[in-house]
This record gives sequence, C-alpha cells and structure tokens, in this order.
Amino acid sequence: MKSNGRLIIFTLILIILATACKYFFGPELSWSGFSPVIAIALFAGFIMKQKDISFMLPLLALFISDAVIQFLYTQDMFPYAGFYGGQWKNYAVLLISTLIGWGLKGRRRSGLIAGGIAAPTVYFLVSNFMVWAASTEAVYAKSIGGLITCYEAGLPFYKNSLIATLLFLPAILITYNYITRKKAVLTLA
Repeated sequence: MKSNGRLIIFTLILIILATACKYFFGPELSWSGFSPVIAIALFAGFIMKQKDISFMLPLLALFISDAVIQFLYTQDMFPYAGFYGGQWKNYAVLLISTLIGWGLKGRRRSGLIAGGIAAPTVYFLVSNFMVWAASTEAVYAKSIGGLITCYEAGLPFYKNSLIATLLFLPAILITYNYITRKKAVLTLA
C-alpha cells in the first residue's frame, strides 16, 4: 500500500478512536476528559513535517468526532450536543498541544513523557482560566478564590486527560510506525 493510503487509514483510525472515546466515556462524569485528542495533537507536532498539516490532523479528528456526536444527539441517541457555543476556544487551545509537540520534535523518548504531561497540563490551565474569565453567571467569583474554585472543579477532567494522553500517545506512535514502516516501535522519527 502506498504511503498516502497508509496515512489515510491511520487518520481514520484516529478519528474512530476519538469518536469512540467521546461516545463511551463522555457521558460518564467520572470518565469525562478521557480522550486521545490531546495525544493526537502532540503526535501531529512530533511527527508531521508540514506544520499546516500538523494542525489539521487533531482538528479533523475532533471536528468529525463532534459531528458524529451532534448527529447522535439530534437523533436522541446521545445525552449532549457535539457542537455548542464557544467551542472554537477548545479547538484553539488544543492546538497548543501541537505546538508543544513541535518544541519536542526530534527529542528522545523523555520528550514523550514531558509532552504527555505538559500538553494536558497547559490545556487544563488555559481552558479553565478561559471558563473562569468568560463566566457571565455567578458560578465563579471574579477573584483569585473563584479562579482556584474553577481549577478545583476541573481537576477530575485534568486527571482523565493526563492519564489518557500518557496512554494514547505511545499507542498512537506505535500504531503509526507499524502502519507506515511495518515496525511496532516507539520512535518519534
């Protein structure tokens, strides 16, 4: 199979994985945030040579999984909508993970661990700050205490995204290397 065909199959695998995780884990509050999307964004930064393509892969996986969830929601087959107001902010914050991958590109395996910790941490810090700052309701007070409360409320999601990223990133890299090189190895290049 040619290289482009392999990349298409690999991209489809990532989209199916993101959609399946959102479908099975999203409705369960205790599992919410357990998703491969941050790992996909990191992977794209680590591996993709073309920077514009590296942004497209995680956005494509997230968008298609959101579209599937939206369709299921409109058919009363899923408890919440795939698309909602302000969602573009999550897409933008996700791309920070791709930038982290760029910064660690070509580094040793320790970069995988560093990226696997840094990307969900930055996502958690930035996204929860945006929730606190944009909150028009009296959910979080506009004070340091309110910000801390907002971060505390997001800790279960952070834990799940951190665990998911540390699990999915090596699996994605091994799968990519197997599909593109016929070697099941954990390498960045």
